[in-house]
Amino acid sequence: MEQALTYRGVARKALDWVRESRYTSTQIVIGAFLALILVGTLLLMLPFATTGPGIRFVDALFTMTSAICVTGLIVLDTPKDFTLFGQLVILLGMQIGGLGYSATATLLLLALGRRIGLRERMMMMEVLNTLSMEGLVRFVKVIVAITLIVEGVGALILTIRFSFDMDVLRAFYFGVFHAVSAFNNAGFSLFSENFALLAYRTDLIVNLTITTLIVLGGIGFLVYRDILENLRGQRFRLSTHTKLAVLVSVLLIVGGTVGIWAFEVQNEKTLAPMSFGNQILVAYFHSISARTAGFNTIDIGLVSTATLYFLILLMIIGASPGGTGGGIKTTTFGIICAAIWATLKGQADVMMFHRRIPQEIVHKAFVLSALAFGLVTGFTMMLSYLEDQKFIRIMFEVASAAGTVGLSTGNGGVLSLSGLFSDFGKFIIIITMFLGRLGPLTIGLFAIRSHEDLHYRYPEARVVIG
Repeated sequence: MEQALTYRGVARKALDWVRESRYTSTQIVIGAFLALILVGTLLLMLPFATTGPGIRFVDALFTMTSAICVTGLIVLDTPKDFTLFGQLVILLGMQIGGLGYSATATLLLLALGRRIGLRERMMMMEVLNTLSMEGLVRFVKVIVAITLIVEGVGALILTIRFSFDMDVLRAFYFGVFHAVSAFNNAGFSLFSENFALLAYRTDLIVNLTITTLIVLGGIGFLVYRDILENLRGQRFRLSTHTKLAVLVSVLLIVGGTVGIWAFEVQNEKTLAPMSFGNQILVAYFHSISARTAGFNTIDIGLVSTATLYFLILLMIIGASPGGTGGGIKTTTFGIICAAIWATLKGQADVMMFHRRIPQEIVHKAFVLSALAFGLVTGFTMMLSYLEDQKFIRIMFEVASAAGTVGLSTGNGGVLSLSGLFSDFGKFIIIITMFLGRLGPLTIGLFAIRSHEDLHYRYPEARVVIG
């Protein structure tokens, strides 16, 4: 009892220090993620966390960064190299990383009976990508409720399916682990070959359950909030954000399925030996998984170069804002496409669903995309110089890390390509995962404490482009 009170006091002091500090909400969120990764790394280095004599710091750091950043890239075999304790540390990391630090911190503050102040609300806005501070605490509670309900239903379905292949207790553990991993778009699996096992590669229940969890986690909690608010009211009018996120997601799933099938249908190592129905199922699975989840039912190292590049594009786009996935986000991609179309038509404004998109949001969409492009390009060139691997495979690995996906051309279909990198190469992927999870725009605003409004404007100048 006294020890529990001591922990409670330490937590209160830490939270009080956060309140009194002059750091911005963005800086606090980044610091909190770093602290969580470090704590998880130390836990994975404990003797009883691994099945062997222990793991090196760089491998523990890589694994925990991948878990907290819900990426799924691995340099160690999760079911074989980690004990139950180590796997539970990874599971907890995925759950915290998926919900976001702000949601976890808010729940802690509520548990301690503390009031949620302005700084905490600003942190919640940063991580959840919400549009306003109104009802943020209630929003976090809704997020937790939705998460537990969806993960619970998914875990139940998977438990029933796995129970046909293993004992009930083990099936329950596997069901919970994979449901949490799928909903949080993490991609960690307790199967060494992921879902590329013949027993589950074309299993309809497993495929549909995992993909549904991925979509429900990646669509963004802002969409849930909008739908719930409409259901409570007398009218049902979805916001432009919800319409755009859902529309782009559907188009990417359909387009991704068709694209992967078209590129791989003649590949004897992947889709060619399968029936048409199974080909579509596998293509559908990877069309969804490539947008930040990282599960696979075929060996990604065997797909064609065209498919790899197509998957890179899907990985960079990613999921929707306010969800558990990464990437530049579906709405960003949608706004960029709409802006390009408006420019080609000679329109001054970007229009969507009979609404005008503010120029500030359009500019941010292009900035975010440019930063993501720079991140992937820069680290790809660096690793291409340092590591003895094919360029397309290195680019795929970097894009997977930046989009917090977890797909990899791999090492024999088990470990990620990063397992073959030098320690310095692994550190580059670690940094890429961290930057990808928090978002290039958030990192760019790291040192900015306030927005300065200028009271003057310079004369306009014409510059020739194109």
